[in-house]
Amino acid sequence: MSERSKHISSSFDAALYNLRNDVLMMSSLTDRMFQTAVDGLLNRESDLCSQVVADDDEIDILEKKVDMDGINLLVRFQPVASDMREVISAMKISTSLERIADQSVTIARRAKRLNARPATRELALLEPPYRSALVIFRDSIRAFADGDCEHARTLKLKDRELDTLVDEVTEKLSERVAQESEFVTSYLDLIFIARAFERIGDNSANIAEDSFWRDQAEDIRHSYGQKKEQ
Repeated sequence: MSERSKHISSSFDAALYNLRNDVLMMSSLTDRMFQTAVDGLLNRESDLCSQVVADDDEIDILEKKVDMDGINLLVRFQPVASDMREVISAMKISTSLERIADQSVTIARRAKRLNARPATRELALLEPPYRSALVIFRDSIRAFADGDCEHARTLKLKDRELDTLVDEVTEKLSERVAQESEFVTSYLDLIFIARAFERIGDNSANIAEDSFWRDQAEDIRHSYGQKKEQ
């Protein structure tokens, strides 16, 4: 390899390393936002909810940076095969992370509204789907960071289990709406939060699929049932 080729290769590797680190930074911040939003909900601490809304700006900045750096990598180095997939998957995963962060903001804003009203015991219904969504999200990041392809394959099925949990919660809350009209507004906020958990699961499954494509050059979307609308 010539000195010029070595320099180009070294420059590309360094840029790719920085791109990957930005995605991992996004994932860490998104994880914190998700947990903080739910902590604010379960513990009725609206200050935590406000922090989540404020942190969303940092996620938006990182997403734009990943997109810009990814495009620059594609234009400057014109990578092929696994190198190209590494760049494109990083850009796609950053988009999914931004959407998960947006859902965390939705949870935080709904939580602030709930916190301003009397507590409702139905809040406990949200804990199982929350735990499920958090596991799927963290497992998807592990699949990205570690290149665990077999693990990535399992997350769509876990996402379907989360969908079932959310449907059950929504049905129970809808029944409460009919029975206790004075709590309609709170029950509707809880339903929207449950749906946010569902969308976090959907986007986490997308991260796992993009990680699998990066490592195996195989698109497993739609290969195990019809994918849900986002």
